[in-house]
Amino acid sequence: MAKSAGMLSAVLLAAVPAAAQAPELAMLGSLEKGGWSLRVRDDGSTQQICLRNGQELIQLQHRQPGCNRFVVEDGADHVVVQYTCRGSGYGRTTIRRESPRLVQIQTTGIANGTPFSLNGEARFQGRC
Repeated sequence: MAKSAGMLSAVLLAAVPAAAQAPELAMLGSLEKGGWSLRVRDDGSTQQICLRNGQELIQLQHRQPGCNRFVVEDGADHVVVQYTCRGSGYGRTTIRRESPRLVQIQTTGIANGTPFSLNGEARFQGRC
């Protein structure tokens, strides 16, 4: 009996990490892949972004790889991510999905010693 209880415990413990490793930020993966246009509300400027997986929207002011990310919220239509890029700053980004082709983005932080704040809307435009 003790042997089978120990085996059951081992099986249950082995299953926990697999369940805990559910895909993070699945909402961003559900966005349409391709060319997007980001319109910044504050100044009316636009940026063109080529989305491969949606996570390109998290670090709009820090495009370099290798930043550390911490997922604050990971919902079906809403994500919040904090990130730190050693030597160049940090940020906190909130993305709210209205549809697979339309999101609202708010990001703030410090980039190269200068504060930034961006409030905008990104729309799918077509191919990159």
